[in-house]
Amino acid sequence: MNQRTRKRAPRRKQIPDFPIRIEKLSHEGRGLVHWGERMLFVDGALPGELVTVRVTGKSSRTAEGIAKEILVSSPERGQPECPHAEVCGGCSLQHIPHAAQLAHKVKTLEELMVREGVSLEKVERLPTLQGPTLGYRRRARLGVRWVHAKGRVLIGFRERGSNFIADIDGCPVLDQRIGQSLGTLEATIASLSQPDRIPQVEVAAGDDTLAIVVRHLETLTEADRDILTTLAKQTGWHVYLQPKGPDTITRLWPSEGPERLTYRIGEFGLEYQFAVTDFTQINAAINRAMMIQAMNLLDLQGTERVLDLFCGLGNFTLAAATRCASVVGVEVSSTMVERVLQNARHNSLDNVQAVAFDLTQSIAEQPFAKESWDTLIVDPPRSGAKEVLEELPLKNIARVLYVSCNPATLARDAKILIDRGFSMTHLGIMDMFPHTAHVESMALFAKRGPCG
Repeated sequence: MNQRTRKRAPRRKQIPDFPIRIEKLSHEGRGLVHWGERMLFVDGALPGELVTVRVTGKSSRTAEGIAKEILVSSPERGQPECPHAEVCGGCSLQHIPHAAQLAHKVKTLEELMVREGVSLEKVERLPTLQGPTLGYRRRARLGVRWVHAKGRVLIGFRERGSNFIADIDGCPVLDQRIGQSLGTLEATIASLSQPDRIPQVEVAAGDDTLAIVVRHLETLTEADRDILTTLAKQTGWHVYLQPKGPDTITRLWPSEGPERLTYRIGEFGLEYQFAVTDFTQINAAINRAMMIQAMNLLDLQGTERVLDLFCGLGNFTLAAATRCASVVGVEVSSTMVERVLQNARHNSLDNVQAVAFDLTQSIAEQPFAKESWDTLIVDPPRSGAKEVLEELPLKNIARVLYVSCNPATLARDAKILIDRGFSMTHLGIMDMFPHTAHVESMALFAKRGPCG
């Protein structure tokens, strides 16, 4: 045997499925139970239920599993809105009634705050922002797999606890311009010359236009391109091709006309333009409600100087610009910074600036860190805003609006702001991702007294 040839590691033996009674619900909405010396997290299970579990992974302290069969059901178990919920892993909480999902998310957020030592005694609870629970999802990365045994292409999300693509005939959670047309998309991909070389399709939707990005590992033939063009003309979708990385994405159809998708927030008279690769909020109805709530909380009077950190394409930046003297957005991506400026020009706003900077790095030498601000908006990724909140001078800032996609880092960062002289005045969640464990929340902080 060649000395460089490594012996293949023996496959781990699959633990046989076994029954177990669930003790409680984790913050992520999974069933939780002691299993020997480990804590076992079980997808699809509720407290009090007796379920048959299939273990999908384990470490020294925890294990992961899925509920394969509900032997004794909880009275709290609900009927999923999607007929594929038991198979598809795209939504993890469909077995919990929607009202109970929201109550659990509120409880999770407040428990994490208390755990960090943040008192909620005098905090006003914001009403939970709600919208449609189906047809809301405007962005998605769908897996594609040619299944030889079935002689067909499957397109969708992964199965629960598996890498296989769920065999579904539609997705009621996706924007319905594509959610009920997965069969058409599957048939189109199957008719290409090499359907087994199409690993994924990304979906991005605006108010008026839906686009798909077809990832292909081999060069498409002219016949392939004609097939995809026919799909585009029949559906009205814009079709993009991606042979390699994101920078290789090009539009196939239409061949002419504007490439930007758009969404509008009529209350502010704003139209936002974005590329298919840009990050945008997944839920248009909740994004609109979020923007209105944010501006109402900030109560800008037209004289304020606003700093918007982690500004993306300018979601909050432009809304603030309609109500303040000036606003500066900061974002790590130079592409997104240019998108902020483009959108400002598109909306005839001349009081907007934008800066490209990595906010996980020291801001000490950055001009925006040396200027005086009245209002701070923070909308960070899941990792939060710890580094910049610890270093940014806050002396003249009267209000901080924090929008979070991770309640754990929001709680941590809330403690930082409180230690630096602010009080939390408002707190609430937004149902940005119905039927999933994702928690989007908003908190407002007001200056308590002099601080550094």
